[in-house]
Amino acid sequence: MITPKDIETKEFKVVKLGGFAKEDVNQFLDEIAVDMDALIKENATLKEELLKIKETVDKKASTESSLYETLESAKSLMNEIAASAERRAEVLLHNAELDSEIIKRDAREAVAKYTQEGNRLKGRVSSLRDRYIEMLNQEIKRVSDTSEDFLKEFEEDFVSEKKECCSETKVYEEAPVCEESDLKKTVIIEKVKGLE
Repeated sequence: MITPKDIETKEFKVVKLGGFAKEDVNQFLDEIAVDMDALIKENATLKEELLKIKETVDKKASTESSLYETLESAKSLMNEIAASAERRAEVLLHNAELDSEIIKRDAREAVAKYTQEGNRLKGRVSSLRDRYIEMLNQEIKRVSDTSEDFLKEFEEDFVSEKKECCSETKVYEEAPVCEESDLKKTVIIEKVKGLE
């Protein structure tokens, strides 16, 4: 390959009128043309390679930048998600505490209500028991008063009938004989006395 120094130091044969030999000049120019052509092609090839390398570097730089941005976005998103999850957990915990307090309050109110209702029912049962005992006492007194009057009347009737019955019959040493109605009265009297 011809260097710039070769071009500077190249000497041509002088021809008769002080010019250079045409063949030498043409040959040298052909060599220069071939070398220049090769240099131009090599330069074009190198420029293409350099452009490809530059594109690759740019793509890698772009990819690297994109990756960096993606990583930063992911990091930021993770931080946001973590913060959001913490806030949500705090809200859920707060809501659970509120629900717990409401349930406790409702339970206390229900216990108080049922205790009050139980006390009210105890009072009613006690009142009803007292009224029932009073009613039974009144009924016992009424029956007792009525039975005494009834027994007196019955005894008076029985004695008068017995006298009538016994006066008509002969008196034996054994028990006097009375009619069937007298026996019925005796049984009734015994039953009434049993009620007392």
